[in-house]
Amino acid sequence: MPHFLSTTDRNFEERFVALLAMKREDSPDVDDTVARIIADVRARGDDAVIELTAKFDRMQITPQMIRFSDTEIEDLCAQVSAEDRAALEVAAERIRAYHVRQIPDDQMWTDPDGATLGWRWSAVSAAGLYVPGGLASYPSSVLMNAIPAKVAGVPRLAITVPTPDGIANPLVLMAARIAGVDEIYRIGGAQAIAALAYGTETIAPVDKITGPGNAFVAAAKRRVFGKVGIDMIAGPSEILVIADKHNDPDWVAVDLLSQAEHDESAQSVLITDDAAFGEAVAAAVSKRLETLERRAIAGKSWADFGAIITVRDLDEAADLSDRFAPEHLELCVEDPDALSAKVTHAGAIFLGAYTPEAIGDYIAGPNHVLPTARSARFSSGLSVLDFMKRTTLTKMTPHALATIGPAAERLAQAESLEAHGLSVRARLDRLNGGIDE
Repeated sequence: MPHFLSTTDRNFEERFVALLAMKREDSPDVDDTVARIIADVRARGDDAVIELTAKFDRMQITPQMIRFSDTEIEDLCAQVSAEDRAALEVAAERIRAYHVRQIPDDQMWTDPDGATLGWRWSAVSAAGLYVPGGLASYPSSVLMNAIPAKVAGVPRLAITVPTPDGIANPLVLMAARIAGVDEIYRIGGAQAIAALAYGTETIAPVDKITGPGNAFVAAAKRRVFGKVGIDMIAGPSEILVIADKHNDPDWVAVDLLSQAEHDESAQSVLITDDAAFGEAVAAAVSKRLETLERRAIAGKSWADFGAIITVRDLDEAADLSDRFAPEHLELCVEDPDALSAKVTHAGAIFLGAYTPEAIGDYIAGPNHVLPTARSARFSSGLSVLDFMKRTTLTKMTPHALATIGPAAERLAQAESLEAHGLSVRARLDRLNGGIDE
């Protein structure tokens, strides 16, 4: 059974805080292991990657096999049905159309003192995308990571995808082709992150690494951050549904299970202003779990971390939602737009009963790589901007330098940085009171 809470209970605050503080990351301390793997890859390159692939993925490869050949990609893509390919292409088109709108504008202006200021945006030179392999192969994640990178203008895009026992997922390869990926490598784990960050004889290093992975991948991304950029450290998936009694309990139940089936550590929470509706949803979840294919995973997630919270009104629901700062927030209420305006912290918001979170995972257009573990309080989902950086531009005319230079010199002196002040003073002295525009 999930946790049942009500804001009218005397111990509600204590129980709610405990719910927020639940440790859901089912990851042992892997940092020492990951550190050794990264050091090994840095020292031995391809040889280390090959040995680690044999150890963890039970697959013997040579340096020539690390990268998928064009022929292999062609053969695997040929296994994808026309229906699956069409669905991927629809998703790609919608994701691309959404992310194109995120491209920022360059700016340049001259201020009243005559200084020309501005900024320009440019893409990183190379990005590496980590794609989980084996049973957890998600072609949708390929689209969600690769398409924003290509929209941003990244000239070189590489993905790593483990193929345990040599088994590759044709849908992942097809998604990579549709998204415009340039290089695909059949490796995974911390060794793949190390290879992307530091390079090997076969894999050139990248500037930014994105994509989800297990505890080893997450630890590796933490360790290489600074050498390269990363998107985020993603934790177990989560969904919060705010629903009133004017909903189908079964719809809400399957929405909650859509995240619970990801991982035993995932979290699904319902907030409602009607206790009877909450009970009906709980019953619907139990019924669905009788037949759900991934019922063992979803059932444990629901029992350990699921919750149904009864509130006095929807304003209270919005306040609690902000304290959760959920990865996914569904608003199944009469006026979802009005309630959405009261919510500040959420990775993605799904408005209305006909907008299940799952539509956002695949086809809506916004990115499904989202902040977890309450990090939506200070971060956002993956976007085009994650693959771009801003460079500022400054140009002084003699008049502008004469106008603002003395203040810069004064501040340099105040900070006891003599050469800073001298670099300005040398130019001011050259001007000798005569300003040439």
